[in-house]
Amino acid sequence: MVFNSYTFILFFILLLVLHNLPFSWKTKKINLLLASYLFYALWNPPFILLLWLSTVVDYYMARLISVTEDKMRRRMWLAVSLVLNLGMLSYFKYGGFLLENFTALMASMGIAFQAVKPDIILPVGISFYTFVTLSYTIDVYRRKFAPEPSFLNFALFVTYFPHLVAGPIVRPEDLIPQFKEPRKATSYQMLWGLFLLSLGLFMKVVIADGWMAEPADFIFGLPFPVNPLDAWSAVLAFSAQIFCDFAGYSTCAIGVSLCLGFTLPENFRFPYAAIGFSDFWRRWHITLSTWLRDYLYIPLGGNRSGSFRTYINLMITMLLGGLWHGASWNFVIWGGLHGLFLCIERLIRGIPKKQKNTSLAEDLVIQATLIPIRSKNLSGFLLALFTLFLVNITWVFFRSPDFGSAMRMLLCMFGVITEGPKMLATPDMIKVAIVTVALFSTHWYMRDKSVKAVFSRFPWWLLGTIWSIMLILIILTQKSTSSFIYFQF
Repeated sequence: MVFNSYTFILFFILLLVLHNLPFSWKTKKINLLLASYLFYALWNPPFILLLWLSTVVDYYMARLISVTEDKMRRRMWLAVSLVLNLGMLSYFKYGGFLLENFTALMASMGIAFQAVKPDIILPVGISFYTFVTLSYTIDVYRRKFAPEPSFLNFALFVTYFPHLVAGPIVRPEDLIPQFKEPRKATSYQMLWGLFLLSLGLFMKVVIADGWMAEPADFIFGLPFPVNPLDAWSAVLAFSAQIFCDFAGYSTCAIGVSLCLGFTLPENFRFPYAAIGFSDFWRRWHITLSTWLRDYLYIPLGGNRSGSFRTYINLMITMLLGGLWHGASWNFVIWGGLHGLFLCIERLIRGIPKKQKNTSLAEDLVIQATLIPIRSKNLSGFLLALFTLFLVNITWVFFRSPDFGSAMRMLLCMFGVITEGPKMLATPDMIKVAIVTVALFSTHWYMRDKSVKAVFSRFPWWLLGTIWSIMLILIILTQKSTSSFIYFQF
């Protein structure tokens, strides 16, 4: 089930009615849990078993870890959780990719190895709920978070439908405490949640699917070169599409959750106004970047073992972050480019000697203050444009079906290949240009603001007008139900 479907509207209305009836809190949580399983099952019912297996194993492994003082046993129970979760993720997401590359390796060595092509279906959201359950088990192992005694609360934490298939990637402290006491949305929360749901659907249905998907899909799908203007239009269209699609999902998830009385963490903070790549990753897919920081980059050593090791840790983190997005070398290259830009940025700015041997807490502070440039000046504006330019270069690898197509697109963009025909109509190019300028301008204006703070200052009639226009455009633009881009990850 997807947010941008009439089925979800009916589902959500019925769930809101049940959630606001005078049932006990335990009954309401059971309703939410069953609704979450139904939400997932409407895609592919058998894969609920994987979700259930991950939930049960991590619940009991965390309990065993918490009551065991022996280090070897604690590590063994943690290993069971890691092997199960990462094993399922590796098989379903990377099984075909690994087999394909193994076959290519054998062929390069002159060994004729022909494997049967695996018929593996990627379960929706497996990358997201795997990270959710892993964060719980690892935090219990670190004694950062006590194991949740209620299986119902833990199961709801893992399967809570707004975040289940495409994030935000929640931590135990984000949701489990909210399930302990009865919650029901206030009238203000309900109104604001419905507005965020509408805003997220507008971003997805109108901008991402209605305006930007067609020019991006058309040009990236061509098997031959195009002229530079077409190439740049396609890349900028995809840049707008993927932001509005993914941020639209997160906005819908936060809005839906707020209507039920729960709060989900922020996942996007106007990333196209970022000044530098450190700033970009504090604004883009925030829950993933902080997850990679806390569970991969810092355990690898962070920046506490000298500059060279810091660059290695950054590259490993971003390469694996790229691979997390999909079983393709293009995603690895995309992550590697982000890692390279982060290393170059860090090298240029330098780290004072007194910060080389820092504590964990100091390390986080350093990471949060790598961008000293103030945003409201010309240098900050120009650096934001340059960052966006480089981000768009990386999107070429993210969107292209293979490495050859990505390189062809880059050569077209920079005029190395100029003999390609003109394929996009002028109105499409104008539409892409308008959306690009509007998106960057909005992000720059909102860079240090919040949507809630800005819209709360609007008079009721203006907010109502904006809301009505969004709803009308959603209804007029919605032609067919399409899944969100990050469902494939």
